[in-house]
Amino acid sequence: MNLLPAITDLPVADIIVGPRLRPFSEAEVAALVGLIEEFGQTTPILVRKTLHGFELVDGLHRLEATRRAGLPTIPVRAYATMSDADARLLEASQNLTGGLSPLDDAVFLAAWKREHLKKHPETAQGKAGALARHGLQGNSSSFAEIVASKRAITVRQVRKIIAAGEALRPADLALLRTATAPVTLKDVEALGKVADDGERSRIASLLSCGNAKSVAAARRQIVAEDPSAVEVETDPSDKQYLALKTAWSRAGAAARRRWLAEVGADLADLMPRPEVAAE
Repeated sequence: MNLLPAITDLPVADIIVGPRLRPFSEAEVAALVGLIEEFGQTTPILVRKTLHGFELVDGLHRLEATRRAGLPTIPVRAYATMSDADARLLEASQNLTGGLSPLDDAVFLAAWKREHLKKHPETAQGKAGALARHGLQGNSSSFAEIVASKRAITVRQVRKIIAAGEALRPADLALLRTATAPVTLKDVEALGKVADDGERSRIASLLSCGNAKSVAAARRQIVAEDPSAVEVETDPSDKQYLALKTAWSRAGAAARRRWLAEVGADLADLMPRPEVAAE
């Protein structure tokens, strides 16, 4: 990514705004307009040069506030070369330092993970641990571990938040952003556990129109209307066990021997240790 140091300002009307991870907030824009009218726009937005002109990478709220304040130009940091993947990664990473709602936080984390893993596939869950066991990992950690360390939260919490961001579809997000009651972190984590797309959309609709104030309340209402509509939650280890059992039963002798040779050490670590009788 090559910076264009000669370009420090651009006309507001010339900046292209493509699809964003979230729409701008009217409240945030209104607050920024007041600051810009009093002090001017001092923080540059990030743009990249494309075949069609300069496209926004980060700074949607600042750009919209500058437009409404009536300023003709805006300070920028312009990049001559930046791939689509890098632009999405930068947009996501620039908005993860705080200030996002739990819902938008899940969306941005999921987007960051998606683009981060494209550039650093060795940090995928499971792969990082496997490399470490064989002494090949170096300094790489799993994506969830990286985020957890930056935020001082547990890896499990990070995975719950990301699961929700990955599961939510654009139509669901649009409904949830208009919910009469704010979508809490607990709601976001609960949405990540809903496996059925139809049920998740129904929950989003109930929250949006105010017929339910939480995901838990929405699920209770759905069950009351149709007990078969909600998938019963099971222990994740049950599904994993059945998957392993099915794969083993279908594998041939050669495949079983190869698998045991590769994971034998891990299996030995999982087996209970025999107790040594006291002399």
